[in-house]
Amino acid sequence: MAGSRAHSLYRRYSDRKDGLPRGSAAARTGPRLPARTPTDRALHDLMVLSQALFGAPDEGEILRLAMDHIAAAGPYSAEAGYLTVGGDLVPTPRNGQQHASAVGRRVRELAGQDGPVAVPGRPWGRAMGLRGLEGLHGYLVVTSRSRPTEAERSLLTTLVGHTAAALSVAFAQRRRREDALELGRLREERTALQRKLISVVAELGYERAVHALLAGVAASSGGGEEAVTRALHRLTGLPALAEDRFGRLRSWTGPGRPDPYPEPDPVRRDQMLHAVAREAGPVRMEDRLVALVRLQGEILGVLALVDVRDEADEHTVFALGHAAKSLSLELAHLRDLAEVERRLHRELVDDLLAGTAGAGAYARSEAVGHDLHRRHYIVVVRWSNRTADESFAQAVARAASAVGMRSLLTRHSGHVVLVADDRPPARALYEALARETGTRSGTIGVSAPCDAVDAIPQHYREAQRALDVRRHSRERYGATFFDELGLYRILGPGSDYRELETFVHEWLGRLIDYDSLHHAAMVETLSRYFDCGGNYDETADSLAIHRSTLRYRLQRIRDIGGHDLADVEDRLNLQVATRVWKIVLGGPG
Repeated sequence: MAGSRAHSLYRRYSDRKDGLPRGSAAARTGPRLPARTPTDRALHDLMVLSQALFGAPDEGEILRLAMDHIAAAGPYSAEAGYLTVGGDLVPTPRNGQQHASAVGRRVRELAGQDGPVAVPGRPWGRAMGLRGLEGLHGYLVVTSRSRPTEAERSLLTTLVGHTAAALSVAFAQRRRREDALELGRLREERTALQRKLISVVAELGYERAVHALLAGVAASSGGGEEAVTRALHRLTGLPALAEDRFGRLRSWTGPGRPDPYPEPDPVRRDQMLHAVAREAGPVRMEDRLVALVRLQGEILGVLALVDVRDEADEHTVFALGHAAKSLSLELAHLRDLAEVERRLHRELVDDLLAGTAGAGAYARSEAVGHDLHRRHYIVVVRWSNRTADESFAQAVARAASAVGMRSLLTRHSGHVVLVADDRPPARALYEALARETGTRSGTIGVSAPCDAVDAIPQHYREAQRALDVRRHSRERYGATFFDELGLYRILGPGSDYRELETFVHEWLGRLIDYDSLHHAAMVETLSRYFDCGGNYDETADSLAIHRSTLRYRLQRIRDIGGHDLADVEDRLNLQVATRVWKIVLGGPG
């Protein structure tokens, strides 16, 4: 239909010459105006096409119209057109598409960018994105029987821009229609719910109806915040939400949920809680109606309705207040369950750290939902301004959960201990705890990987050593892995022969392997170099080699080992490693 309009517009304008109807006296006798150039005619055709594009009834018709009249911009043909539907590119049906599948694959490979498209028999082809402020609306794939001139490319870009603008308008109009329909549906649904509720009120009384609905929905759904907010939304027609004591979202039912949910401000949160606590029931706070969820005076969280238009009446206020009481009982029950679970976790961790868990450790871990068969790491957390009480233990648990750690937790000897089933993101854990506590004055130590339950006590000592080394270093706050201690791993109490071997392998393993494979003496050269205090002449004499040969070997040592002899820490660790290799482990000497 829009294509017919465009053709009629072309005929209407083509029946005129230099702005005058053909055959008129003025056209016959008037002064001759300069003849139109091909570019002038193309611009004129594009203007007519632009009017037709913006008058098209929908996005599909806009794209088809642009494809049908692509020749107005130059020696072009429209190979394919695509519209973005539900995040995917959907082709527009078109007769005679011989290379549709290959073109479609190429367009999807472009991932939203413009790019060349190869079509047999066409020396030039390009996929051009149809973009608006909202993003990519689709693609127009254009080929040419000859390589376009600069002017023809400019005309094509103009046509694509007009097509994209027309699509933006069409998309916006469709969204407005959909939003209007959805708003009407929600209003009708809310009206129907209110009428149904009024009917219930007439029979049983509004309060009994609210009580029955909340109790019935919560029981059938298994209870919890989600069941209560779902019931509250059904009762009021308004979006219902539950937050914990600190302002973190626990459940949202209804439209309009922010994504991401805003991060709570602790100061403003406390001010809001105190303001609501001073009132007897729900309180309006900006665009929300808020009720506290509390048990025996302790605030457990918040239940709220989003009421942007201030539509809440006394029935809505009553439903919110009753739902808050119902949720208080639910959260109290969940808290009791959580406390039992925490106690079971801690008893298991205490036994694991002490080495007394025994053969039943795996069964006990499965009972609390944790898999001890995986490789584990022991994490020790200490914060200088916090005692290792229940409040701090819960803060550690929240931070660990926030960074994706799966772990068991206990309090032990002034610090919190986690048994994590994967290498923990310790530095991310430190940052999360710094936010939780409001201070960065904390230290985290992490053990080497632990593959057996009976080795957990040893790895617990490793985590403590990592923490102690960090606390006595210049940068005392942060996270340290036992793997990263280097020399300090063997300077503390409890070091054993296996640990010495691990240290030597870490610093000299590549050189030892190279010597064995090539019958070389790189480790011995490095040892003599350190024994001679880094003096080139003395080292060369002791090895009976030329100074240039020594220089070459030291460069090879740097290349093979990957360590920097000029770095103080690398130099220290390498020197100690060569001593241990020669004296303790019996290396060549």
